[in-house]
Amino acid sequence: MALRAMLTVILTLVLLATPLAAQAQGPGKVPRVGYAFARVSSEDQHAWDAARQGLRELGYVEGQNIALEVRWAEGRYERLPALVAELVRLKVDVLVVGTTPGALAAKSATRTIPIVMYAVGDPVGSGLVASLARPGGNLTGLSLFNREISGKRLELLKESLPSISRVAVLTNPGNPIHAVFWKETQAAAQTLGLQVQSIKVRGPEDFDDAFTAAARGRAEALLVFDDSLTLGYRTRLVALAAKRRLPAMYGLREFPDAGGLVSYGPSNLDMYRRTATYVDKILKGTKPADLPVEQPTKFELVINFKTAKTLGLTIPPSVLARADEIIQ
Repeated sequence: MALRAMLTVILTLVLLATPLAAQAQGPGKVPRVGYAFARVSSEDQHAWDAARQGLRELGYVEGQNIALEVRWAEGRYERLPALVAELVRLKVDVLVVGTTPGALAAKSATRTIPIVMYAVGDPVGSGLVASLARPGGNLTGLSLFNREISGKRLELLKESLPSISRVAVLTNPGNPIHAVFWKETQAAAQTLGLQVQSIKVRGPEDFDDAFTAAARGRAEALLVFDDSLTLGYRTRLVALAAKRRLPAMYGLREFPDAGGLVSYGPSNLDMYRRTATYVDKILKGTKPADLPVEQPTKFELVINFKTAKTLGLTIPPSVLARADEIIQ
């Protein structure tokens, strides 16, 4: 009888402890989200910080209720397929990838893992989604640009520097959206009476030769297409432009912050924070096919007035009046 009573007590204790143990382990596995950045890790940690901030604002705490895997291509698009494949092998629950080459690599790597793209130029034209409203498939996210933005930037450059007639355009052949931007730039140049010269860069080793080519082409200004390569090495590009005394138009405010003359485009960091919204909805059960692709609705004009003075430029009051920020 004593033995039976003892067994009963032990069984009762085990039964009582079981739900506590289950509760300690949580209701299920911790979701794992993989990030593949095309950008340069040493220069762009603020982008990663913004992505994590967006998750924290939605209640996700790294190491507690979410696990994060991050990979960096260091501005080299050719590295993205291998990085994406590595994250797919880890069986992440959501894959977050940037730029058109990154999104294309992710779409080729998996048809089942949900993909959140960002900083993609033309998702429909690139064949990534069926439409912005109804993406279809396993991919959705945020488009950073629209097709007309390159022409608008050239127009603002001409308005800022009315006397220019020749503009060098820095492009990356590894980014397929740049072909679209180039066509739009050519069309805008014809309307504005400008001659544009395409100069290709595939890596930072091409920068010096690019500026030499711009000088040979007698360029009076520079237009830099948005790109993980140019953004990641923005400090060097801005320094080369200053050395050549070449006023330049960029797409993202990080360039004027680094000493570039002017930028026009959407908020880059806000886009990184917004990826968390897509990740959250997908983890809660929404299918990517049912999440419309976002396009930017607000663009900011940022002018570095100090750089303008250094270059001996006078920015017209009509342009200064429209600036969202003037860096003194």
